[in-house]
Formats: sequence, C-alpha cells, structure tokens
Amino acid sequence: MQTPLELQIQTMPDSPGVYQYFDKDEKLLYVGKAKNLKKRVMSYFNKVHDSGRIRVMVRKIVTVKHIVVPTESEALLLENNLIKKLQPRYNVLLKDDKTYPWICIKREPFSRIFPTRNVVKDGSEYFGPYTNFKTVGTLLDLVRELYPLRTCNFDLTPTNIRSGKFKVCLEYHIGNCKGPCEGHESLEVYQNHVSAIREILKGNFKESLRDFKKLMMDLAAEMRFEEAELIRQKIESLENYQARSTVFNPKINNLDCFSIVSDESMAYINFIQVSHGAIIRSHTMEIKKKLDEPDEELLEIAVVEMRERFSLTTREVLVPYEINLGENVKVTVPKLGDKKLIMDLSERNARFYRMDQMKQMKIVDPDRHTTRIMAQMKKDLRLPVEPRHIECFDNSNIQGTNPVSACVVFKDGKPSKKDYRHFNIKTVEGPNDFASMEEVVYRRYKRLLDENQPLPQLIIIDGGKGQLGSALKSLDDLGLRGKISILGIAKRLEELFYPGDPVPLYLDKKSETLKIIQQLRNEAHRFGITHHRDKRSKGALQTSVESIPGIGEKTMVALITHFKSVKRMAAAPEEEIAKVVGPAKAKKITEYYKDKAK
Repeated sequence: MQTPLELQIQTMPDSPGVYQYFDKDEKLLYVGKAKNLKKRVMSYFNKVHDSGRIRVMVRKIVTVKHIVVPTESEALLLENNLIKKLQPRYNVLLKDDKTYPWICIKREPFSRIFPTRNVVKDGSEYFGPYTNFKTVGTLLDLVRELYPLRTCNFDLTPTNIRSGKFKVCLEYHIGNCKGPCEGHESLEVYQNHVSAIREILKGNFKESLRDFKKLMMDLAAEMRFEEAELIRQKIESLENYQARSTVFNPKINNLDCFSIVSDESMAYINFIQVSHGAIIRSHTMEIKKKLDEPDEELLEIAVVEMRERFSLTTREVLVPYEINLGENVKVTVPKLGDKKLIMDLSERNARFYRMDQMKQMKIVDPDRHTTRIMAQMKKDLRLPVEPRHIECFDNSNIQGTNPVSACVVFKDGKPSKKDYRHFNIKTVEGPNDFASMEEVVYRRYKRLLDENQPLPQLIIIDGGKGQLGSALKSLDDLGLRGKISILGIAKRLEELFYPGDPVPLYLDKKSETLKIIQQLRNEAHRFGITHHRDKRSKGALQTSVESIPGIGEKTMVALITHFKSVKRMAAAPEEEIAKVVGPAKAKKITEYYKDKAK
C-alpha cells in the first residue's frame, strides 16, 4: 500500500511550477521551482543526498503541494515571491540584490523609461518583474529602436524649456532623441510614443504595427523609399518580438482570485493571492457534493471559508461567477486583460489538482473511479442505465476487397480483449459498408441470444447515419430495438448520432466520456484494420505455387526464399528446383508450369 506522500509525488504533473514541502505540523520546510514538477520532486526521494541538511529535510517531509504555471520563467518569479513572503526554514533567504528587475515609465513631463530593481510608489508605472536584466535590455533596445526617447534626467517643465535652460546633447545629433529639451518635439507627440510603448510592454502592439504600416505606405507613396525601408525594419523588429511573459501588472494590488472546477461528486476551488502584481500564495481545497449543489453556491461557501482561514482582508475578489460576499467586498468577474490572466492561471491550477486527485483515486480506489466515470457517461450520453458493457463495430475493406468487420468490447470503461471478435463478410459483395454493418450486427447479437450471453448496455457504430440505420435494422430483426442503447460516431467532427434524432450531439473535447468513445472507436479501427491487412497479405501470398497439388505453405516459402520470385522459379530447370524441395515436388512444379504455358 502506498503512503499518502508517495501518491502525491506519483500523481504530480509534468509541468513547470513551484513545489512546497510541509512537515507533520503543517510547517513550511522548503519552496523550490522546477521545469518538470514530477521529476524534480521525485529526485529528492530517489537518491541518497550528500548534504546532511537535505537528508534531514527529506525525512521531515509529510506533504507536498504545488502551483502550476505556464513557463519556467514564471516559476522562477513565483518562487522568488513565495520565499520572500514565507521564508521557509530550508531556503536561502533572498537578499535585495536578488530582486528582479522592472521597467519603469516615470511619471513626469516627457516620461523617461528605464530599468530598476526598486518599485517606488510615486505614481510611476512599473512592468515586470523580468527574470534577468538581459531580457529588460532587449526590450528597451527594441523600444528605443522604434521610438526615439530622451535618456537625460533634466526637469523638462514648460518653463525650463522656454527659458532655454537646457541644450541638446549627442543623442540628439545622432538621431536617438528628438530634442524635447529645446522644444524640438512637443509634449503631445512624445507622450503618444510613451503610450505606444506602454502597450508594447503589455504585449499589445497591434496599434503600433498599424501606425507603422500606415506611415510606411505614406512614405512609399511620396517616393521616400529610404525612410520607408527604415520603417519596414521597425515593423519587422516589432513582429519578431515575442509577447511578454505572463507577468501581472503591479497596478493590480492586493486582490484574491478564486476559481472552481467540479464533476459529479466533487468540487475543487483554487485560491490565488496577488500583491503588487505578483502571486504570493496559492491553495486548493475540495468540497464533496451532497445534493448536487451548483458551482456558484459551492464557490461562495469556499470563498467565505478561505477568507476566514487565511485572515484575508482584501477588498477585491476575482471569481468566474457573480456571488454575494457582502457590501465591503468588491466582486469582479474578469473578461479580459491582466485580471483574466490571473483567473485563467487559477483555473489551470484547479484542473491540475483535480487531475492529481483522479490519478490518486484510480490507484487507491479503482472501483470508485469506475463508478464515477460510468455515472458521468450515463449523464453525458443520456442513457437509461450505466454503460458497464459497451461494444463498438467498424468495417474495413479496400474497394470492396477482403471485407472484414471488428467488434471490440469495453467493460467498466476498460478494454476486454478476450471478448474482441473478427467477422469475415459472407453475404455482401462489393464495397457496401451499410450491408456489411447490417450483417455483422445481426450475426453478433443472434449468437449472443442463442447462447444466452449478456447483452451490452451500449452499442457504438463507427460511421454516420447510414451505418447506424443498418445496425438498427438488425436490432429490429432480432427484437432488440429499445433494449440496447445505440449511437453512431462520425470521425470528422466527433458527432454523436442517435436513432431518429436529426441533430447530432457534441461533447466537450476534453470530457472523459468522449475520450472513452474515441478510445473505443480507435481500438475497433486498429483491431479491424489489422485483421484486414493480415487477410490481404495472405491473399497476396497466395501465389500460383500454392495452387499446385501437393505443394503447401512451407514449400512455397522455401522456393520463394531461394528463387526470390515466382517468375524466376517457373523458368528454373527441374534439377535446380529439386535441390530445394526434392525431386518429387520438383517434378510436380515443372509439369504444372509446362501445362500452364500451353
């Protein structure tokens, strides 16, 4: 029997993220980052560590929690925030020189844009944090290539500019600055450039691209091709720029985000706490449903519980649905922007947590896992009973040659390979899928009825309405219509067809029900095509040699191996053939081909 810790490690995702180790008293021991969470965490338990400190820590670990993020860079940033906030016992304390850089748009006339490690609350805008200064340098180089900006620290008030207090520097003469210090560039034009840069730093550079393309076309129309080429280069630089890493705007300050993912019996609520644009805490809890409560009700209960548990006093809460949390709390349902990114991240973590729990359940309690899936299939497919026994049919032929059909059987959502059956088509000539399907369905269930074998709860036909109609005709002939549920699945759009219903059913592409149906369909196709290929290959090997009386398969293989082809063997002298198969069989073979040549 596996321990809870072993189960947690075994079911961790293979995604980037941050992991946290806790001891028996729920005290945080260590926070770490990983490109692959499962591999990284398993490495702590799969080897003997040289460091005594690590060995002691590993012995204390009772619980492992994790936060999934889209990229390794974000895992690095999240680890930084969590270590500084929580200060785990076995982590190195991150000092100020390890803080990550930001890009600052200074709140002043003719705003400066520069990198910094210090976030000062003076009304300026900060973007980041970024993982290193190289990234920041690349971004600023791009920005300065696109828009000429000042690099000086002058106080460019209208009064100072009018008085002629400042003079242009070298940056103006080499074209990197338009000289706002002497009034060569207006404040309006400069700040328009700053607005464009702000959107680029947010990852929204469509407007800049549109403006540059318009300017390029205007310059080209005026025959100013050299200037147009420079603008084209800027467009190319902008198009090649990869959108920002998903970091949050530091203006998003002190809010909590809650998301929910649920199934038939359980709901999983993820909580993310954001401060100064960065995640500082994440937690997922599960709630067992009693009365099929709606997600909105469960989410409201969970939000109240978590806010009390973690002593949260934030005034804004992000949720996927409108809920009532009292007058003092602002409830926001984000639709786009940075807040929507936070919501998406929270939902992703809830989904991963649910997947982990499902994996653990499958290992610890497979019966419960099966019961849950069967109940879900019954609901999704609108069946009268749980489909514990499912059979799927598929036809295989090439232009009507070597037609075969396959029947695969799933019991409790798993393949029952001993019950798989092949069918050679007996009564149909030519490429007729409908008639073939009618024949094999009739033969299959006629035999089950004759032998008093249990019938399936669900039949799946690989094909559209035509194949489904043919299968129904056979069920009618056997008096099974209405006793067994039946549906067809079309390959192109994964449409599910029901008898007498002109409108197909579309399931969620990520649903477990559709995945099982797809597995059934693919397994039937594989099983059928394998039999078809074997039959076709056997037919292809059915050479003229085997039609000779007294010549069997082993003799044929020996002859083909020696002579490489039937043509060369037929032209060979009797003595040479006799060296391979003996004089008696050699005589039969040579006489056969002599008679055939007449």
